[in-house]
Amino acid sequence: MERRQVGLYLLAIAAGAAVGWAVPAAGDPLEHAISPVLGLLLFATFLGIPFSALGRAVRDMRFMAAVLILNFAVVPVVAFGLSRFVAHERALLVGILLVLLTPCIDYVIVFSGLAGGASDRLLAAAPLLMLVQMLMLPVFLFAFVGPELASVIEPEPFLEALLGLIILPLALAALTQHWARTAAGGRKLMEVMKALMVPLMMTTLAVVVASQFRGVGEEIASLLAVVPLYAAFLVLMIPLGIAASRVARLDPRSARAVVFSGATRNSLVVLPLALALPAPLKLVPLVVVTQTLVELLCMVVCVKVVPRLVPFSGGASWSAPRAPAPPPG
Repeated sequence: MERRQVGLYLLAIAAGAAVGWAVPAAGDPLEHAISPVLGLLLFATFLGIPFSALGRAVRDMRFMAAVLILNFAVVPVVAFGLSRFVAHERALLVGILLVLLTPCIDYVIVFSGLAGGASDRLLAAAPLLMLVQMLMLPVFLFAFVGPELASVIEPEPFLEALLGLIILPLALAALTQHWARTAAGGRKLMEVMKALMVPLMMTTLAVVVASQFRGVGEEIASLLAVVPLYAAFLVLMIPLGIAASRVARLDPRSARAVVFSGATRNSLVVLPLALALPAPLKLVPLVVVTQTLVELLCMVVCVKVVPRLVPFSGGASWSAPRAPAPPPG
């Protein structure tokens, strides 16, 4: 199943679209199912984090610096520039910023691994990426949209998402790993959750798409404006990720992971935040879901393209530069 997971994810999206279009009444109950399904998916994802080695992963300063600078210094500049094309429409502006300013922490690990990237390093970096984006997102939105946005956004959904989707699954994953070291039941649970990773991702994608697809269809004329912007983001971020990796002198596996971290966005996690926005911003969730659809289709291409741009052969060009040869004599 893992070897066919990209095709299975696309199949899940197609199934969700079919259900969403054929059974519009299913939209509301499926929308309420997004957070529980996503929380379970993130619990399964966090179970793969080597908590006992987390300190060593965080001390991998060059990789962590490359990921953090790319996502929280370079990406905001790119996102701000692209958002100017829809700055006249508040819902489109908020939606595109909400999703582009938040780096992915779930299926980026899958696609990076498929492309030969260091997905284990991305997995170890996931909690820090999530924490930083939750702290920085309000700052970026305030700076890029304006202080008037604060008057229509309630902080409770953000806190609920941080607690329910990040802190709780992360704590349960750490406790489960501790249980697995001392009891067979814990080890069995980890094996089951590992086997459920692909089905959980498929379920999450199907539920998200089915719950929002009818709305996407009804607002397609407005949403078409953001499709080329999402595609442009990916096109821009791949060379920028490669450049960041070269500056950090990363090996090819780590470089590929950095490229995918900069290119993929956290649409599944920010969707509950978008759904909690008030009526004047009701288009924002659809803007977020549109990014998911564009990105997953583009990831199929990126899995093939990124290894060509960051090859293992000639890996010396990705490591620290060699010292120049001494002059003769």
